[in-house]
Amino acid sequence: MDTASARPNTPSPEVNGEHAPPVTTDPPAAPAAPVDPAAPVDGKLARNHFTVIALLLVAAFVVILNETTMGVALPPIMDHFGVSAGVGQWLTTIFMLMMAVVIPMTGFLLQRLGTRGSFLIAMGLFTAGTALAALAPTFGVLVVARAVQASGTAVMMPLLMTTVMNLVPPARRGRFMGNVSLVIAAAPALGPTMSGALVGPLGWRGVFGVMLPISVAALVLGAVMVKDVSERKRQKLDLPSLPLSALGFGGLVYGLSAMGEGGGAPVHPAIPVVGGLAVLTVFAFRQVRLQRTDDALMDMRAFRAPGFSKSLAAMSVAALGMFGSLILLPLVLQEAMHLDPLSTGLIVLPGAILMGLLGPVVGGWYDRVGPRPLVVPGSVLTILSMLGMSTVQPDSTWVLILFSHIALCLGLSMMFTPLFTTALAGLTPALYSHGSAALNTVQQVAGAAGTALFVALFSARSESLADEGVKGAAALTGGAQLSFLVGAGVLVTALLIGITLRRPAPVGGDVKGSMPAGH
Repeated sequence: MDTASARPNTPSPEVNGEHAPPVTTDPPAAPAAPVDPAAPVDGKLARNHFTVIALLLVAAFVVILNETTMGVALPPIMDHFGVSAGVGQWLTTIFMLMMAVVIPMTGFLLQRLGTRGSFLIAMGLFTAGTALAALAPTFGVLVVARAVQASGTAVMMPLLMTTVMNLVPPARRGRFMGNVSLVIAAAPALGPTMSGALVGPLGWRGVFGVMLPISVAALVLGAVMVKDVSERKRQKLDLPSLPLSALGFGGLVYGLSAMGEGGGAPVHPAIPVVGGLAVLTVFAFRQVRLQRTDDALMDMRAFRAPGFSKSLAAMSVAALGMFGSLILLPLVLQEAMHLDPLSTGLIVLPGAILMGLLGPVVGGWYDRVGPRPLVVPGSVLTILSMLGMSTVQPDSTWVLILFSHIALCLGLSMMFTPLFTTALAGLTPALYSHGSAALNTVQQVAGAAGTALFVALFSARSESLADEGVKGAAALTGGAQLSFLVGAGVLVTALLIGITLRRPAPVGGDVKGSMPAGH
C-alpha cells in the first residue's frame, strides 16, 4: 500500500499562496531489493526452476516405475533362487511396507534437509538399492535391496509435489501437477510392460541394470543443479512418533497386503490391520499435541485446509480403483482368457500411455475451470469402465477389456490432477511438505486396500462358484464380475465428493505454518 494514501487527506500548508509539498517525518525509502533472476516473472516459471522440476519429474518417474516391475519378473527370480511364491512375494510386500513407513516422515525430512538434501538422500538410496539388486547373490540380499530402493522412492514423490507448490505460480499449478499425476498414475501402469520387455532378452537382473545408469545420471545432475527452494526449519525430531508411525502405517499396509495375497501370512491379516489402526489413533493424537509447537512428524493442520480432506478422500477412492484393477486385469486376461504375458501388457499399454499424455492437458484445463467440471465426468467414466469390465466372460473379446481400460485411464487422468492440486492449493507453504506426505501415504494405503478388496472378492466368489460346479474360466470371470461391480459402487463416492469440490483461493505463507484465520 502507498504510504501517503494511508494518511488522512489533510490540506498542505500554503507558501506564497500555493500548496507546498506536505511535510513528512517518514524515514527515507529503502533501496530497492535486488531482483532475483530465478523468481517467476508475470506468472511464468524461471528457466532454472523449470529445469529442476523437469529433473525431479524424470527421477520420480523412474523410482515409481520400479515399484510395479516385480509382478512380471517374480517367476524367473523364484526359479533362480529356488524360493516359493509366498517367499517371493516379499519383494513386493517389503517395498510397500517401507513406503508406508518412510512417507509419513517425509514432511519432517523435507523441512529439515531442504530440497537439495532430500533429493540427494532419495536418489542416493534408490541408486544404491538398484545397484545392490542388480548384483544380489542371494534372495535375502535382493529383499534388502528392494527395501533400500523403497526408502528413496518414499522421499521422492512428496519432494516433487512440495517443490512444484513452492516454485510454480498458482495460475499454472494445474499444468505442472498434471505432470506429477503422470508420474503417479502412468508410471505404475507402465512398470509391468517395461519389465516384460526386459526380462525376456536380459533376464530379471536386466530390469535393475537398465534403471541403474538412469538413476546414476539423475543423481549426478541433481547434485549439480538442485538447490534449496524453501527455507529449512530446525524442527526437533520427536522420537516416540517414529515407532508409532512405523507400526501404525506399516501394520495397516501389511495387513491389507496379506489380505490381497489370499492367505499364507504368518498371522491373520485382521490382526495387523486392527493393531495398525489403534496405533495410528495414538499417533494422530500425539501429532495434534506436537503441532502446537511445530514439532509434529506429520502436521495434522493440513487436514483443516480448504478442500484438502475432500480431495484426499476422492483421491483415495480413485487410487483404490486403479490399483485394484491393475492387480486383477492380468489375472483375468491370463488365467481366464488365456492370453500370454506380452499380450496382456500390450492390452493395458494404450490406457497407461493415454493417462500419461493427458496429465498436463487436464492440468491446463484445471487452471481454467477448476476441479468440479473435471472430477465429475472423470468419476462417471471410471464407474462406466468398471461396469463394462463387470460383463467379462471367458469367451469375451479382448477388445472389451482394451476399451474399458482406456475409459478407466481417461477417467482417472481427469481426477488425479485436479484432486492433487485442489488438496495442496489451500495449504500454507509451511504445510506443503506435510500435505504432500499425507497425500502419498494415503495413496499407499488406498492401493493396498484396493488390492485387498478386489482380490478378496475375486477369490471368494470364484471359490464359491467352483463349489457350485462352475468350471475353471467361468468361475474366474464370475469372481472378476463381482470385484469390478463392487469397484463401480465404491467409485460412486468419488462422484458425490466431486460434485461438492471448489478450488481454494491461494494461501500466503506464515512463519509458524499455522492455518489462515477461520480454519
